[in-house]
Amino acid sequence: MENSAKAEECEKISHEEAKTSIDSETESSFIVNENTTSPGTGLSEKAPTCGQVDTPKKRKMEFEDDLVKESSSCGEDTPSKKRKLDAEIAPEEKGSGDDEGISRKRRMESDGFPENEPTGDGTQKRRKIELEDVPEKQKNLEEGHSSAVAAHYNELQEVGLEKRSQSRIFYLRNFNNWMKSVLIGEFLEKVRLKKKRDITVLDLGCGKGGDLLKWKKGRIDKLVCTDIADVSVKQCQQRYEDMKNRCRDNEYIFSAEFITADCSKELLIDKFRDPEMCFDICSCQFVCHYSFESYEQADVMLRNACERLSPGGYFIGTTPNSFELIRRLEASETESFGNEIYTVKFQKKGAYPLFGCKYDFNLEGVVDVPEFLVYFPLLNEMAKKYNMKLVYKKTFLEFYEEKIKNNENKMLLKRMQALEPYPANENSKLASEKADDYEHAAKYMKNSQVRLPLGTLSKSEWEATSIYLVFAFEKQQ
Repeated sequence: MENSAKAEECEKISHEEAKTSIDSETESSFIVNENTTSPGTGLSEKAPTCGQVDTPKKRKMEFEDDLVKESSSCGEDTPSKKRKLDAEIAPEEKGSGDDEGISRKRRMESDGFPENEPTGDGTQKRRKIELEDVPEKQKNLEEGHSSAVAAHYNELQEVGLEKRSQSRIFYLRNFNNWMKSVLIGEFLEKVRLKKKRDITVLDLGCGKGGDLLKWKKGRIDKLVCTDIADVSVKQCQQRYEDMKNRCRDNEYIFSAEFITADCSKELLIDKFRDPEMCFDICSCQFVCHYSFESYEQADVMLRNACERLSPGGYFIGTTPNSFELIRRLEASETESFGNEIYTVKFQKKGAYPLFGCKYDFNLEGVVDVPEFLVYFPLLNEMAKKYNMKLVYKKTFLEFYEEKIKNNENKMLLKRMQALEPYPANENSKLASEKADDYEHAAKYMKNSQVRLPLGTLSKSEWEATSIYLVFAFEKQQ
């Protein structure tokens, strides 16, 4: 879509023009021409279908967040059985026409996957005591959208592993979590090529700590976690303490600090223990769309993300693809679109301001809060102010197709149960009861000689994840 004339025009917007647009929304809106859509913008109508996957008798409990527990993971026992892998990856089958949409936001996958760490009664009591100290509503938070976001995530209730494994979006959340795991792992390796030690990470919008195990697996040295929701930050901190307490005597774990702040309105540098601290990676997963309420908020978010990055450091993340959102909106007969898993509702069609283009997003049991459209060429232009260069950008489908070719990523996909076994065995049932939700898998199974079961996502789940894209910016010298 960036190849269209309109996108090229908008991509040249200067910082001054972007700021001026706050006062003239009609002049600073972008229009998506359905006839200019092109491959590479998340519009591909394919659902991931993988070769044989194992069919567990029960959905495994150990994948609520990241990697399966290994014998070296903080003293936790781990299953020693290795799953049999099939190297064949099936070409994706075409899915559901216009409706390939997503919506998920922020914690759709990370918050929903608390650390896969069983805790005893003592830990649960400690957690309960700590959380009782959290005020119902955060203090010193400006009224408006930010407080609504904070309130939403503060009020989300923890659920047990067993209940989470029965969620309709169990595989969707695992798939999104796999995407994050691969993205984070890849850029940690890039950093490690430049420096061997003292790797420092800023997790911007950390939620409840869904990525803590990823950072431990990546052998970083220092982590700063920040989020607008005070309850989430406290839960994140508790999970880190639990993880640290389970580590063996000779096992290293990164140091961490935790900050409650609105990263679109407050400067984090004023809150760091060490104001001179620099980062090698800033990770912003399913979060930056909350800051595009105004130019000022988006700029503060980018300053927090990029200002303290070391040269050669990376700002990485996941965010909704604005072109895909608008494409689906324009194809809809109303101001909303979605399915039984997710819904996106805009206030109106036709004009989409660069800032403050609000829509309501709902994802089953996880997210129900307003968000703002992030026009990626604008994000790219604004990042240049902080000496950032876009080095990677892919839709979720493109990213999946690229990374699944790697055997290690393929193994991780299966261990994390990121695809649903199809057909279901006699002791289980499919996540969706809609017959046409698995037409793509049935067709592939019929036309290909593969060992069963296949691994796939239901059409509804793919529509709820295929609007996202991954990105990475690098700090220039």
